[in-house]
Amino acid sequence: MGTAHEAPQHSMIRHCRDDRFRSFRAPQEDRAALVEPPWSEVPALAIRNRQILRDNRYDCGGRTLGQLSEQARRDLLRAAIGWTCTYRNVPHYLSEERYWRQTDPLMFLAGHQPQLVHPGVWLKNFALGRLAQLCGGIAINLVIDSDTLKSTSVRVPGGSAAEPTVQLVAMDRHSEALPYEERRVADRECFVTFGRRVAESLRELIPHPLVNDYWPLVVKRLDQTDKLGVCLAQGRHRLEADWGLNTLEVPQSAVCASEAFCWFAAHLLAELPRFRSVHNEALGQYRRAHRIRTGAYPVPDLAEDGDYLEAPLWIWTADDPRRRPLFCRRQHDGLLLADRKGWSVSLPLRADGDVGPAAERLHELARQGVRLRSRALLTTLWARLALGELFIHGIGGAKYDQVTDLIIERFFGLPAPGIMVVSATVLLPVDRPAVTPADLREVSQQLRQMQYHPEKYIDCAQAAVSGRDQRHGDGVVPPVVTGQSSAAELAAAKRWWIALPQTRENARQRCRAIRQINELLQPHICQQRKQLLATQAALLEKLHVCAVLGCREYAFCLYPAESLQEFYQGLLPNSL
Repeated sequence: MGTAHEAPQHSMIRHCRDDRFRSFRAPQEDRAALVEPPWSEVPALAIRNRQILRDNRYDCGGRTLGQLSEQARRDLLRAAIGWTCTYRNVPHYLSEERYWRQTDPLMFLAGHQPQLVHPGVWLKNFALGRLAQLCGGIAINLVIDSDTLKSTSVRVPGGSAAEPTVQLVAMDRHSEALPYEERRVADRECFVTFGRRVAESLRELIPHPLVNDYWPLVVKRLDQTDKLGVCLAQGRHRLEADWGLNTLEVPQSAVCASEAFCWFAAHLLAELPRFRSVHNEALGQYRRAHRIRTGAYPVPDLAEDGDYLEAPLWIWTADDPRRRPLFCRRQHDGLLLADRKGWSVSLPLRADGDVGPAAERLHELARQGVRLRSRALLTTLWARLALGELFIHGIGGAKYDQVTDLIIERFFGLPAPGIMVVSATVLLPVDRPAVTPADLREVSQQLRQMQYHPEKYIDCAQAAVSGRDQRHGDGVVPPVVTGQSSAAELAAAKRWWIALPQTRENARQRCRAIRQINELLQPHICQQRKQLLATQAALLEKLHVCAVLGCREYAFCLYPAESLQEFYQGLLPNSL
């Protein structure tokens, strides 16, 4: 059973000061988890978040945020049910709108790109399903398909446990970086054979990897769609159904195309000068607290280009699916949206501040093939403020969403709804050498000692030099050493020089003498050095083995199914 590191709930209630920012770290131990807040505190947190959202009357240009949330939740459920039921069974009661209208269940959310994540990230999906089940809620995972596919290859270990290797196994042919929403499978043969090639590479390490069960489900979806991300996500979700996980999924693209989100986006565009100011100030505070000098982390500032301001949205079209930032500037009768690459469109704005016509225009553009998609901070901001009572983050999302907390508080005037952070470290179940970097540091320190303090490694180094120091005039005559001097004589001479008080006059002579003696002592300890170098080489080899076999970033489908099932079931709560 894995172990969970849990923090008290007060760590999740943050106030506007620099010490609010935390540095979440992945557990170092194998099969250990980070869970904040503790499982038992989740129901109270979700209910508290619900109260925050339902009590607010923030005006989104003619509709309150609460009204938008009510519509957005209905739209989300319809979209998630419609999406999920195309490839796996959905519980009958969820298909009945009257059920969730009457029961008003808590909504639990998580989200990630449709990529092959490591088991610590995959844990979020299982936590999502279990918590919703125990709270009588509904679990929806957002497939973040507005992100670009960064690599078409997957790192896969191979070789033997004694001599492991790592290779990149291609899932598809490399092509132009496009959002997952637009990225089609470019090489069907490469895609179809990926699972077999991965299993072959793993054969000596993991005889029965999960990819043998998972990839046929992915390939089956290829018969229905040629979208790479859709195949990966729906194949995984089908596998989760086989494991008893009862969740819904929906792509973020569907969320962004909804009427409620279009209204929300229109409001932010109308208020973009204020939003941009709050956004960039929050990022600046985060960077100062973490002493981050780069302007790209955790996300870039929203830029200013002449009289255009950058919005927290991506834009592309069906004809040109390359993702680019959206810019906006005021016109006398509304807003001009542009990508600064030639595309532009106008949005009408009413004098009374009602953004209804602008929202209508955005919704119409969505139907015409214009993709207006939320960027990272806005994705979770909308999810937390409108779509559900609790968002479950991994470590990366939890870090950047601390910026979102500030934006929610300063732009909307609301307490930031609390989030949950779940992650884990799960290593491949392959025996690894029992060595650590500390072992290598110890040997390296000994080799350094041999260079600068070789006398410590000579058995006779403590022997006294026969005879007394000879004096010449008012000073002490330095001992004379040569390549013929014994180890005992060299060690004694070094002690003499070290004992001699250093002055401005003798400093250079003293340093040179000690350095010469260190060099003359080296042949006397060559055997010990040779043994230590051999130990160092063996440790480096073993640490390389540990680095290959002990990496936590391998995709979940490289593991044996029973290993992951045992870990997840042992970690997740059975009651709250």
